[in-house]
Amino acid sequence: MAEQQGRNTGQQDIPDMKIPDPVEFSKTMANIAEKSQKLVADFMERQHMQAPDANYDPFNISQAFMEMTSRMMADPAKLMQAQMNLWQDYMRLWQSTASRMMGAGQDGSGPVATPERGDRRFKDSAWEDNQVFDFIKQSYLLTARWMNSTVNEVEGLDEKTAKKLDFYTRQFTDAMAPSNFVMTNPEVLRATVESRGENLLNGLQNLLDDMEKGKISQTDASAFEVGENLAVTPGKVVYQNDLMQLIQYEPTTEQVYKTPLLIIPPWINKFYILDLRQKNSFVKWAVDQGFTVFVTSWVNPDTELAQKSFEDYMVEGPLAALDAIKEATGEEQANVIGYCLGGTLLSCTLSYLAQKGQADRVKAATFFTTMVDFSEAGELEVFIDEEQIAALENKMKSKGYLEGKSMATTFNMLRSNDLIWSFVVNNYLLGKEPFPFDLLYWNSDSTRMPAAMHSFYLRKMYQENKLIEPGGVELKGVPIDLGKIEQPAFVLATKEDHIAPWKSGYALTRATNGPVKFVLAASGHIAGVVNPPVANKYNYWLNSDYPKDPEKWLENATPQPGSWWLEWNKWIEEKTGKDMVDARKPGGGKLKPIEDAPGSYVKMKAQD
Repeated sequence: MAEQQGRNTGQQDIPDMKIPDPVEFSKTMANIAEKSQKLVADFMERQHMQAPDANYDPFNISQAFMEMTSRMMADPAKLMQAQMNLWQDYMRLWQSTASRMMGAGQDGSGPVATPERGDRRFKDSAWEDNQVFDFIKQSYLLTARWMNSTVNEVEGLDEKTAKKLDFYTRQFTDAMAPSNFVMTNPEVLRATVESRGENLLNGLQNLLDDMEKGKISQTDASAFEVGENLAVTPGKVVYQNDLMQLIQYEPTTEQVYKTPLLIIPPWINKFYILDLRQKNSFVKWAVDQGFTVFVTSWVNPDTELAQKSFEDYMVEGPLAALDAIKEATGEEQANVIGYCLGGTLLSCTLSYLAQKGQADRVKAATFFTTMVDFSEAGELEVFIDEEQIAALENKMKSKGYLEGKSMATTFNMLRSNDLIWSFVVNNYLLGKEPFPFDLLYWNSDSTRMPAAMHSFYLRKMYQENKLIEPGGVELKGVPIDLGKIEQPAFVLATKEDHIAPWKSGYALTRATNGPVKFVLAASGHIAGVVNPPVANKYNYWLNSDYPKDPEKWLENATPQPGSWWLEWNKWIEEKTGKDMVDARKPGGGKLKPIEDAPGSYVKMKAQD
């Protein structure tokens, strides 16, 4: 009877939770509070922390929200209707919850609000099985949905302001999720009771450690070491300059394609995303297919390289690499892959070479998740306006570069639930150590950006979108015109890319003047690219017609099973021919090895 009464009043225990002795538990919590105060005091003493400027608005958000508020107030009827809709949803939720608490079960209409597919914040069974936590969950989802939709429906805002409001409203609603707080997360409450609060003490120590490092720990960094269990494909550094080391990899086949392959990764991150482990290394796989593979490993720039420009990255990157490859192999031509920003640089380089009468130095070009048209730059657009760029430039003046952690934070915000709040719960509330994960180790191995290059890139590409305009960007006195590119191009975009939206990548089908093969892969900016055939994961889409509208292309595209790597291999063989030569050893040509791969540049840490 007592058990039934507990159910009827909603006073359920969280499943599998043992209720502790209240006196003993209060003593434990008091002890934790005392230890917590000491930990915080020690941290504050070490840091000599100062209060931030209350008027500091680094993302220029306040003006956007003030404009939104004024427009909302101009249409009170619409605002009132939105509030009425929210109230009606709450009434349905209260009725459903009350019915369930009285033992009548669901009213037959199902939950009022449900998490989106793939939302792991509410994976614990108590979020559904326990009436109280089910109510908390649905109440939050209703409110978050209401806030986001209300902001999105404000009329009269320019597109950039609307995108900024939408982004930061979602940042706020994500931060306010009940899963992020001790008293409203059943998993955390259960762990607190079972460990007598030890999880919270451990979590506080983790928090203070991370505050000292200036970033959230996403993985167990001690489990990985570049050159030991990451980036271990055998090879040699055969050339280097101020900005990059050129790695040539050891062949694994007796014969190799005559035309060597150069890979230009982005310098926003480190190159070994393409050489994480043997099982998912694109570098290793390409070597095994019979390619002589070279990779540019970019330096982690410091104050001395502050004035290195985008032009310098072209000269000391792909142009220098092509010269070095000619010395190493004797070949006049190479096939070149550019990934993300490396692909943007490749497009500039191809146009430059064409106008210098040297187009034949590159036989075929491949672009991974590359933007050349920044008119649809996705959610990164919210960080690009005059106020924010000026503030960033001012910040870079003191050191001559953008700190690696600043760039990392920006990208983490694009997937805040996965890359921020999940670790807040795991590390700080549950008091657990992060799980060893190679991809997240790479993600946290941040790199700096030279001030001159980064300012040029943000202004000319993102803010002004000059690259897509013929002559809009000039490098080494040459006006860059993508229409001058005539090499065959393989263009890969990924359907769920938050960094380089696939429609922006599709612009390459019309920007160049050579034959193009466009492939759309499933998943996102990283997982969609690093998708080895042995994993048998995801799929991709093909369509040989390229209408102006990318949505029309997708409507008529045919899904293909498995990895796009095999599609690329077939394409590159068709474009470059099957001519083979004896396998080339690093150091076998005119360039002698400097050091073993992965080299020293990639091991430089951004200790900001």
